[in-house]
Amino acid sequence: MTGRLYGVGVGPGDPELLTLKAARIIESAGVVAHFAKAGRSSNARSVVAHRLRPDVIELPLLYPVTIEIEKDQAAYREAIAAFFDGSAATVAAHLDAGRDVAVLSEGDPFFYGSYLHLHARLAQRYPTEVIAGVTGMSGCWSAVGQPLVRGDEVLSILPATLPEVELARRLGECDGAVLMKLGRNLAKARRALAAAGKADRAIYVERGTMPGASTMRLVDKPDDVAPYFAVVLVPCR
Repeated sequence: MTGRLYGVGVGPGDPELLTLKAARIIESAGVVAHFAKAGRSSNARSVVAHRLRPDVIELPLLYPVTIEIEKDQAAYREAIAAFFDGSAATVAAHLDAGRDVAVLSEGDPFFYGSYLHLHARLAQRYPTEVIAGVTGMSGCWSAVGQPLVRGDEVLSILPATLPEVELARRLGECDGAVLMKLGRNLAKARRALAAAGKADRAIYVERGTMPGASTMRLVDKPDDVAPYFAVVLVPCR
C-alpha cells in the first residue's frame, strides 16, 4: 500500500478562502510539501501554517533558478527539468513509505501551478487527487468588486510573457482579459494594452486578498515595477 498524492489548492492568499476539503486534507496528511524560491519562504505554506500538525513532515521544494536565466535557454530548461525530476523522486519516496503527501499550490493546482509538473510525473504510478482552489484572478476581481464579462462575452487569460505583438493581438480579440505573470513584463503589457485600445480600462491589482493588497487604474500606476502576485484586469465595456 502506497500513500496518496494530493495537489491542494490553497486559494489566492486569504486563509478564509481555503476550501473545507483542502483544510481537511492538509490537517490529515503525513507530509506537506510546498514550493518556494531558494532562500525564501513559501507563500502557500503561510496561508495554511496555522493548520499544520506539530508532527507533520514538511517538505520544502526549492527552485534552483527563477529569473536568473532566461526561460528559453537550454540551461534553464535543464535546471528546471532536473528540479522537478528530483522533487518527484523525493515525494515518491514518501508515498512508497505509505505516507499521504499534500502538495500545496497557490490558487488552483492546475492553473499555472507548479504541482502540475509533479502530477505529470507521478499520477500514473500513485493514487492521486487534486483539490480545486480559488484562483488568484477570481480573488482579485472579487476583492475589487469588478465583474469582467457578461453573457456571451469572451474572457482571455494571458501570460504577459507572450511576445508584445501576440499579446496585443489577443487583447484586441477578446472582450475582457486577465494578464498574469507580470513581473518584469509590466511595461510590455502597458504597450500591448494601448495597441489594443484597452489601456483606459485596465486595473492593476497587487497581492489581491493578501495583507498589503493594493489596486489602482493601470494608467495611474507611476512605475513598471510589479511583484509575482500581481495581475491586470481588463473588464468588458
